[in-house]
Amino acid sequence: MSPRNPYNRKAGRPKPDHLPTREEIAKGVKQLRRDGSPDANYRERSLALHGLICAKCAREFTWENRRQLTVHHIDGNDKNNPANGSNWENLCIDCHEAEHSRGLLGDYLRGDD
Repeated sequence: MSPRNPYNRKAGRPKPDHLPTREEIAKGVKQLRRDGSPDANYRERSLALHGLICAKCAREFTWENRRQLTVHHIDGNDKNNPANGSNWENLCIDCHEAEHSRGLLGDYLRGDD
């Protein structure tokens, strides 16, 4: 008898009793979103409060390309999501990257690594 190959994905894999339909998956996702924490949808709240414009470069976005607009937490704590949006600023992906890179560069130049 040969030893069982741990890299063989098919060996010993349990077979599901039931594969969910698209409707069942969509219903489950809706339920998870409904049961999610109030902080879960801070991105949409920030976009509604601050508009579809980058706070740094003033680039304007449409509803179709809003995915290129991100929410930056001013204090760096992504769990700090006040309802008034005071810890958020909407930044385009380029400005958001630059904002986080600026801190890393400062740490490197100070020798904080």
